[in-house]
Amino acid sequence: MTGAVPGPDGRLRCPWALSTEDYVTYHDEEWGRPLHGDDALFERLSLEAFQSGLSWLTILRRREGFRTAFDGFKIASVATFTDADKERLLADAGIIRNRAKIDATLANARLLADWPAGELDTLIWSFAPDAAKRPVPRTIADIPAVSDESTALSKALKKRGLRFIGPTTAYALMQACGLVDDHLSDCVARGKA
Repeated sequence: MTGAVPGPDGRLRCPWALSTEDYVTYHDEEWGRPLHGDDALFERLSLEAFQSGLSWLTILRRREGFRTAFDGFKIASVATFTDADKERLLADAGIIRNRAKIDATLANARLLADWPAGELDTLIWSFAPDAAKRPVPRTIADIPAVSDESTALSKALKKRGLRFIGPTTAYALMQACGLVDDHLSDCVARGKA
């Protein structure tokens, strides 16, 4: 059972955050912090889908490449991408060149472009559990890979036509965007929302 461990500065952190400096920064400054905005959430939704089956570090280190390739994940812009853009993406070594994940990202953008402003944000955040009713994780073993809320979020997004968002991906999205705070109880970043 692994609890929070001292980082290079001696402060306690979630163990996963200490393998690289990239992770330390991401853990301390982003992960678990509330994120709002349709474009920002579309970016995270897309990156979590690209991460499926890979290490998050792989995505994190290519995030700027993704942002460049997908025009900052602006839904309105990505929704206009053509077949030529898709071929450009499939040839872009700065991203993960997975056809199914690229197709899903483009299809999701086209779908979301027709939603009223703020609807993606409202829908995703409607699945945030009551923090007061969630136990605070003390060890990594206390953190689930899925939850009832992530399963329901996945179903709601799929029902609306979004692709590549299963319950595990939905839970990772919830963690990354601050819908849940899965920093361990002794972690320096716990409750920093």
